[in-house]
Amino acid sequence: MVKILNTRQSDFKIKFDSLLKKREKDDENIDKIVSKIIHDVRKNSDNALLRLTNKLDKSNFKKIQDLTVKNSEFEKCFQDLSPGIKKSLNIAIKRIKSYHKKQMPKNNMYRDNEGVTLGGIWNPIESVGLYVPGGKAAYPSSLIMNAVPAIVAGVKRIVVTVPARNGETNPLVLACCKILGIKEVYKIGGAQAISALAMGTKSIRKVDKIFGPGNAYVASAKKQFFGTVGIDMIAGPSEVLIVADSRNNPDHIAIDLLAQAEHDELAQSILITDDKKFSEKVIKSINNFLKKLERRTIARSSWNNFGAVIICDNLYKSAELINDIAPEHLEIAVEKPKRFLKKIKNAGAIFLGRFTPEAIGDYVAGPNHVLPTDRTARFSSGLNLLDYFKRSSVVECNKKNLSRIGKDAINLAYEEGLQAHALSIECRITK
Repeated sequence: MVKILNTRQSDFKIKFDSLLKKREKDDENIDKIVSKIIHDVRKNSDNALLRLTNKLDKSNFKKIQDLTVKNSEFEKCFQDLSPGIKKSLNIAIKRIKSYHKKQMPKNNMYRDNEGVTLGGIWNPIESVGLYVPGGKAAYPSSLIMNAVPAIVAGVKRIVVTVPARNGETNPLVLACCKILGIKEVYKIGGAQAISALAMGTKSIRKVDKIFGPGNAYVASAKKQFFGTVGIDMIAGPSEVLIVADSRNNPDHIAIDLLAQAEHDELAQSILITDDKKFSEKVIKSINNFLKKLERRTIARSSWNNFGAVIICDNLYKSAELINDIAPEHLEIAVEKPKRFLKKIKNAGAIFLGRFTPEAIGDYVAGPNHVLPTDRTARFSSGLNLLDYFKRSSVVECNKKNLSRIGKDAINLAYEEGLQAHALSIECRITK
């Protein structure tokens, strides 16, 4: 049953804290299974990949080459696409590419007051691996969101892994790869795919950084490879927080809440409103929609177990609640939504107004839909172009300005007991 909270209730703080508890428990059994998979791939390379793929994805590939997507497969999937879907994919890619191009970093070089040249230069990561889920659903939109910034950044090698259930890879994902110009794609999923990307095998070269969401096994593998290879983030169950007044159409708010709930049984949808009667209309509308949705079993489980309605006296004073929740997605469906922006410190993505549903951000708006979940928006941001770059700092001294600033460095080096550090500067500035 959906939770109803009211800020006036004496036990509101207790109920609110309970609402924010992590929805997905860390499973030591999963970590142990993943650790064995990693060891297997490390020891047996391609043989392990082939065996694990056939076993876990119920496939029947005969040789390791069968795991590589062929050009003919890309072409067939692309040709089978309807003109309408091709058009929609191209528009989405165009809009997302345009947005990310505006995030391009610039090299910065200058001379300080002592004449020392300082600055930084940016270089794209040379190779990235993109994991595309293929379990309960396949998401070409996820591929686009991870691949487009890599393309804009100028990453030389982009590798995609996507599970092949019963030997079949989602054709829409392969067609999308064709449109994006990605040619290195493997039919592998789960922890074994992350292992191949992180360590490499005889047939798959390792990458420098891994991107993309996955199930608990994928998340565990990413955690275990942290430090060995770059990791984008550990994605948890999705979530939305909607702040709405009674002037909204309750059907609009209801379907926005369910749009998040249909992702996963562990997804969370929360409504904050200042009108109890409006909240009742929204809940009634949700119950009506749940009779019609194809993924109603998933959505109902999510809404009943993790959904919530919070009733407060003043929506404009709810910023503290918003910042505590630190939602992945935040919809502000009120008369003057921009009034909230100065007060909101923790949110992955913010959607302003009554006609900006979060779903538009999942596909064509422009900003990346890969966002921090499980309240991690308190200290992290959504995926952006800089995640595909490395920054190198630059320093250039001559004898004159090294003499000016070097004495203080020498003093500090001796104080730390690092004599060679001090002498490496001292020998250049003393006769």
